[in-house]
Parts: sequence; C-alpha cells; structure tokens
Amino acid sequence: MSINYQTCPLCQSTQGREFYHDDRRNYFRCQTCHLSFVPSSQFLSASAEQAEYDLHQNSPADQRYRKFLSRLFTPLAARLPSGSCGLDFGSGPGPTLSVMFEEIGHVVAIYDIFYAKDESVFEQQYDFITATEVVEHLHHPREELERLWICLKPGGTLAVMTKLARDREAFARWHYKDDLSHVCFFSQPTFHWLAAHWQATLTFVNQDVVFLVKSFVGQC
Repeated sequence: MSINYQTCPLCQSTQGREFYHDDRRNYFRCQTCHLSFVPSSQFLSASAEQAEYDLHQNSPADQRYRKFLSRLFTPLAARLPSGSCGLDFGSGPGPTLSVMFEEIGHVVAIYDIFYAKDESVFEQQYDFITATEVVEHLHHPREELERLWICLKPGGTLAVMTKLARDREAFARWHYKDDLSHVCFFSQPTFHWLAAHWQATLTFVNQDVVFLVKSFVGQC
C-alpha cells in the first residue's frame, strides 16, 4: 500500500505522514518536528474563517475571558520588567490581553490578520510577544513564527497558548481538531524542535502555555 506524504509547513520536511482522517479532513503528522497539520487544500476560505471569528464575543469587560487569558498573563507578567513593550499577535475582534498588560504599565501593540492588519508592527522590536489561541490557525507557521521571532529582542519571551496534540488515540477523540479553522496542532516535541531551531530556552508553563525565551547570542 502506498503511503501519502505531505511537506511539513513548519520544518519543511517531506516526512509529513497521514496518521488520521475523519469525514471532513485528513491529518498529517511530521516525522521530524511532530507538528500535526491539515493539507492546504482543506483550509476554509478567508471569508468562512472570518465568519467563525465574528461569532466570538470576547472583550475586556468579560471576566471569564480575562480568567482564561490569565493562564498566560499571570506567569508572563511576573517575569516582565516594568514598562516593557509587547505585541499581541492574533488579538481578535475584541483585544483583551493587550488591555490587561497596559493596565499594569506595559505598552502593547496589536495585530490581527482580520481585525487589526497593521503590518508596521513588524518593523518594531519587542520585549514580549503573545499568541493566545492563534498558532493553531496559522496557514504558514514557519514564515509567520519566524517573523515574530525576528521582532523579539534578545532576552525577550514569545508566549504561546494552544492545546497540545498527543498520540493518535487521543487525537481521534480530541475536540480541538473539530474546529475547521484549526489547521496546525503543536505538540511538546514540536516546541522542543522550535527551541532547538532558535537556540531558545523553552518552558512549559502549564498544560497549554509555552514560553520561548530568545538568547542573547547565537541566534539564527
């Protein structure tokens, strides 16, 4: 039986092997960086994707949403010097994390491909960059994450919140894959690959929050 392979959108390996499918999509897992991903032919259109996000009712006034974001906000805020400059990447229709950091004295720019598409933010350097529930939506994760990494100052933190993929059995019953706007599924080994690629310090803060700290020397 022939084996179907796809090029990994993160590490560019040609060893993305199909490991699961359902009645809507096929899912590949890279044998190099262990990213799980959906082939681009099965992505939602841009209009359909935005329609999904338009349904979100998140805002700074929503205390439940603030509590959800606090899983990343609290540990990141504890390590930031006062007056740090940050970027909230994928801020969504109701930017909230940026407001939370501004409330404690930091300066935060926002970017969202649908709601705040200001490309000038990528011309700046930041002490921290947040990506909460966004990396799973990236169509071109290598290019998009590299762009963020370049914008991060040495010693700065890229803070990511995303659910982590596990083995095939867990993946099969995982609700996270059922959102059709989710096309990239990171795992612990994927973040270890990223840390090695960037020569970064990696910390798994909790079950869905990851910090990558940029070193002062030896960057790619």
